[in-house]
Amino acid sequence: MSDLRELYLEMVTDHAKNPRKRGKVDACTHIGTGHNPLCGDKIVVTIAAENGVINDIKFDGEGCAISTASADLMAEILIGKTIDEAKILFNGFHGLLTDDSQPTEVPRKLAVFSGVREFPMRVKCATLAWHTLISALENDGEATTE
Repeated sequence: MSDLRELYLEMVTDHAKNPRKRGKVDACTHIGTGHNPLCGDKIVVTIAAENGVINDIKFDGEGCAISTASADLMAEILIGKTIDEAKILFNGFHGLLTDDSQPTEVPRKLAVFSGVREFPMRVKCATLAWHTLISALENDGEATTE
């Protein structure tokens, strides 16, 4: 088993069973909701941002292990990043899971999800929190179903 595959199993299991960023940000400036109708995952992402910097981000809801782990790692990685950096990370993560033609650089914690691309039905699980993040940052008030 490759090191990346072992790390994937370890990280997904750990973050799914013990999410560090589950909950709601009290004084949130952005909120987004997401739903994956194919498997039933539902998520709410709350963000506290000031001067274009994400000071806190949390998620809540129900989801499979991949969805929960992805949301938890996303929130962990984005604290202290600018909104523009968050959007760049979204594009990189989404590309990692959907675009074979472009090598994508993402933090190693996110790179462990690269194997999910082999299971198209699970890509939506891994990207739901990220699409919900973008919806929240754009304050469009619409629930995302990506």
